[in-house]
Amino acid sequence: MSTAPRYLPRYTASDRATWEGDWELLDGVAVAMTPRPHGRHAERLARLAALFWNAIDASGCRATVLAEIDWIVADDTVVRPDLVVVGGPAPPRHVEHPPAFVAEILSAATRTRDLSIKRELYEASGVRWYLISAPDEGASSLLRLGATGRYEALPATGP
Repeated sequence: MSTAPRYLPRYTASDRATWEGDWELLDGVAVAMTPRPHGRHAERLARLAALFWNAIDASGCRATVLAEIDWIVADDTVVRPDLVVVGGPAPPRHVEHPPAFVAEILSAATRTRDLSIKRELYEASGVRWYLISAPDEGASSLLRLGATGRYEALPATGP
């Protein structure tokens, strides 16, 4: 049995706040958010944000669409989803409660994390809707939190 895990540093949201660059924390493990997204990713994000803003405005719903904002899930877990929808107005600094909706746009650097660790995190945190968008494949998967507390796949349309 390896002794390496007990020597790995564990960080907190307070530690992360002092760092330069873009980082997520997953159970105290620092994960660099590099490389930065490129064209298709940025276009997909802009289109999704516009779709959600238009739908929210048309429905009169009191919700806010936020792109690339930190969500402090726990003291040792901070993620920055590509897009979230929260009830009410935008928070002053960062999201502190589970968003109603999270979208992650896959890239080569984030694919594995978005499809596994983040999916599990969002599910366990009670995020009702999770959209996984793959612009390079031109496909999306929409997941809804079911009565069992597990995500169920629904047919997705649009970007």
